Amino acid sequence: MIALAASLLLASPAPQAPARGAGEPARPNVLVLVADDLGARDLEPDNPATFHDTPHLSRLAREGMRFTRGYAAAPVCSPTRYALQTGRHPARGRATEWFGGRRAERFRGAEYEDSMALEEVTIAEALKAQGYDTFFAGKWHLGRDEALWPEHQGYDENHGGHDRGGPYGPGKYFSPYGNPRLADGPEGEHLPARLARETAAFVRAHGAGGPAAGRPFFAMLCFYSVHTPLMTTQEMIDRYTTKRLELGLTEVPDAERYADEEQCWPTDRPRRVRVLQDNPIYAGMVATMDDAVGSVLGALEEAGLAESTLVVFTSDNGGLSTSEGHPTSNLPLRGGKGWLYEGGIREPWIVRWPGVTAPGTTCDAPITSQDLLPTVLEAVGAPLPEGRTIDGVSFVPCLRGAEELERGGPLVWHYPHYGNQGGFPGAALLRGDWKLLERHEDGRVHLYDLASDPGERRDLAGERPELVRELRAELHAWYEAMGARFLRPVLDEDSPFHGLEPWRPGRGED
Repeated sequence: MIALAASLLLASPAPQAPARGAGEPARPNVLVLVADDLGARDLEPDNPATFHDTPHLSRLAREGMRFTRGYAAAPVCSPTRYALQTGRHPARGRATEWFGGRRAERFRGAEYEDSMALEEVTIAEALKAQGYDTFFAGKWHLGRDEALWPEHQGYDENHGGHDRGGPYGPGKYFSPYGNPRLADGPEGEHLPARLARETAAFVRAHGAGGPAAGRPFFAMLCFYSVHTPLMTTQEMIDRYTTKRLELGLTEVPDAERYADEEQCWPTDRPRRVRVLQDNPIYAGMVATMDDAVGSVLGALEEAGLAESTLVVFTSDNGGLSTSEGHPTSNLPLRGGKGWLYEGGIREPWIVRWPGVTAPGTTCDAPITSQDLLPTVLEAVGAPLPEGRTIDGVSFVPCLRGAEELERGGPLVWHYPHYGNQGGFPGAALLRGDWKLLERHEDGRVHLYDLASDPGERRDLAGERPELVRELRAELHAWYEAMGARFLRPVLDEDSPFHGLEPWRPGRGED
């Protein structure tokens, strides 16, 4: 049974040009906006009670479709960015950890490739082959070598994309940036606004009277926001300090602002988790990112291109709630960045496609990062890349009004590493509302019903052993199909963990 399931998982449809719906505009432009570390509860459309203000993204949601069960491909950034670019699961490309991560505890993390290979076919390369002008701005974090940066992966322009995962130059989020692909602006220039201006200029060039008028374009703006370092403008700090005071949040004791969650392995020691959004600096970072989104959307309107452009907004992993300043809360979702719980992988997903997607709609079908490439290619009428196994599926049917999405199998997350934010190595499988978590240190499993328990508080593994065995067999078939890698022993002979062997699939299971 497992061998058969593995062969089905490896199967990939032959490339073909998708059929276009009646009355749909031909060859739309495509604008993809990706936030960094933005959680599923950070935006007003997803959480009306949020401390944050996001009027531009709220407008985008009113004009398009919001996916209520949108996911990232991984709980950390580089794997998700790999999936967004290629349509492939990070495990297939051996890209399961953020590039540069090497943290170990009782065991070493699985071996992984710390760059996206040039052999991969990116979404930009696929669209460039269809005559699209291509543009990238912001965070890349998909390869240390300069030969692996965006301009060598299908992008005609690259403004700010290089090897680093954050704005770590002299001024960090303010010029001077010290970024090898982004010239410094005037001292104090703010990075989100600068990236928006570069993107807006590219968009305007394709409007009527512009030098590239009439040429279709693909633009991808990957914000460094809201990744650490936590910093924003003084104006924003003042604005949200005042809001915090007006809401009475300054009087909230730490016991109500943070909680101790027993969710760590191996000791299940309590870990501090933020449960209340009231951080003025983080709120300012969210607001300036939203302002930057508004600037780019405004450029589309000024150029007369808003009605002919497919716009997608998402993020790369869950909000940072369990470490590094604990700037946000993902409640009622459990955990955050670096964790396989819903708080670490659930994301905002908003799509506006004028003339196709009904404004102000929502869709409950689960979608994930690797679905972006097949979706965009179907939207523009282009075939999938030849000779490549594409793991994502197009959610164009949802954009056209379908309530369900045929995927042909479960969604799986594979993170055989120790997260910087405290997360444990493991994997998760989602089938319908059932979510199975398998820990890679010792093979323990947990089962949650997300329909009745979205916060993953009640482990049903002991009550549903048959379902656990069934889902676990699916997960292990997926491991086999992907050639998944797992934890490795510690090599240091002086380590107290030297000689310990990590769990492997098939070992020590019921």
